[in-house]
Amino acid sequence: MPSTSRLLPVLIAAACLGTVAHADQLDSIKAKKTLVCGTFGAIAPFGYPDPKTRETIGSDVELCHAVAKEMGLAAQVRGFPVGVHIPELKLGHIDIIIANMGYTRTRAEQVEFSHAYNVGKEVALANTASGLKTLAQLDGKKISATKGSTSETAIKLRLKGATPLTYQDASSAFLALQQGKVDAFVINNVSAAAFALQSQKGARPAAVIEEELYVQPVAIGMNKGETALINEINAVLGKLEASGYMDQHWNKWFGEGSDYKLKRPYKVTAIKDIPFEPLP
Repeated sequence: MPSTSRLLPVLIAAACLGTVAHADQLDSIKAKKTLVCGTFGAIAPFGYPDPKTRETIGSDVELCHAVAKEMGLAAQVRGFPVGVHIPELKLGHIDIIIANMGYTRTRAEQVEFSHAYNVGKEVALANTASGLKTLAQLDGKKISATKGSTSETAIKLRLKGATPLTYQDASSAFLALQQGKVDAFVINNVSAAAFALQSQKGARPAAVIEEELYVQPVAIGMNKGETALINEINAVLGKLEASGYMDQHWNKWFGEGSDYKLKRPYKVTAIKDIPFEPLP
């Protein structure tokens, strides 16, 4: 058996490696003085390219900057399509996810959710001329959604008689509705309002079916086990709420200052305090 004196340097080295491997993420973020947020890159109004500058702008992009500023950090935004954010988080390419990310049980097994800063709805959009005004009328219909989104899951669970057809992005799924390839299009209520408004300028105006498929808390995603970062983000959201910023942010992007004129459903709230039935 090796002597204790020979084992000691090895044990110390292993302990140091363990410390590095499990370094606190919040300390690492503060050391680099930058908070890297994963947002959408091409979904308005959450994250999309500015037509003039081509820089990514949007509600979630702005929230990233507000969170970073409250933490005394610079903000760096990286835009991704649906379904890419969690892998990018796990690979360490981003620090947090701010991408209109709704709570599901599967996602909650992979990432830690902050308090909810919004409670969204998944709704269906149908061409006005179709006469489709209720979810019951969608039974047996073809419905489009973004591939890998909670909208796709909602169709399968809430509209079991319908046939989901998925597309790589929301614009393609909406175009399928406009072209008559599908009977309805399912997406979050904010984007649905934007597409409905856009459609009024074309030959096939669309309208949102008022009855929602489900409601879903929207929160910031972080790596599991990073207690300090999770507590910090929740504290920051609380401060932004108390300062009035979150109300101003909502009014600018979704409320009276926007085209949507939506009422803010909740203040910043712990997910456990929101009554809802989570998707798988």
